[in-house]
Amino acid sequence: MARSLAQDGQTPFTLGEANAYHWQGESGRLLPVSKVSRVPLAMLKGIDQVRDILLANTEQFARGHGANNALLWGARGMGKSSLVKAVHADIVSRTGFERLILVEIAREELESLPLLMRQISDKPARFIVFCDDLSFDSGETSYKSLKTILDGGLEGRPDNLLFYATSNRRHLMPRDMIENERSTAINPSEAVEEKVSLSDRFGLWLGFHNSDQENYLAMVSGYAEYYGLGIDAETLRARAIEWAATRGARSGRVAIQLVRTLAGEEGKAV
Repeated sequence: MARSLAQDGQTPFTLGEANAYHWQGESGRLLPVSKVSRVPLAMLKGIDQVRDILLANTEQFARGHGANNALLWGARGMGKSSLVKAVHADIVSRTGFERLILVEIAREELESLPLLMRQISDKPARFIVFCDDLSFDSGETSYKSLKTILDGGLEGRPDNLLFYATSNRRHLMPRDMIENERSTAINPSEAVEEKVSLSDRFGLWLGFHNSDQENYLAMVSGYAEYYGLGIDAETLRARAIEWAATRGARSGRVAIQLVRTLAGEEGKAV
């Protein structure tokens, strides 16, 4: 259970120049990230609708207006975490917004969320707390700390904080776990309601689905153009189709892996 800063003898967080931090729950510290691994927003292809929704929501938040916590769920490799980082970078690069800071928190650190909340609640900036690959398995209780943040709890969620999460699971827990708890519980309907309803507390549900060939080829083409590859369109298409077939998937991750290979063949770094 998270304790107060005074109880732990910790020094309150001083906001530095960095626009991205990593939360270290055990020590109660925010560690600045000097270089975030991310791609430009314009490079993310095939996810236009969810991109526009998340961007608009984040812009509202960065202006001090109403905005929702967001759950980005769905297929692997389709750009969920890349989109969060790209939207943050895009807004930071423009004027007309309050200072926007991205704070990454590991799933294992969720129980320290109340402490993080107290660290940043009085700071002159807007904070997106971001948890990548969020899910819960049987016996875990850390989701209760997250519910406190999403619901507001007794202290109330700070006005300068939003929570963004990515997950491969729409309800943040595996289907077989849901069915197992329902079948073995004394009151099946209540057994999983608390965990399943966690996803309902996100104001935005943004679904990422497996890409069709057209979108996949658009991703490959966009990445190749961005990095200035010299391969012709017909050869690029053939290589892209072959590359996807060998991996049994079409996604942004598969596309960028191909482009890295092609760049290496041309003696370029990406």
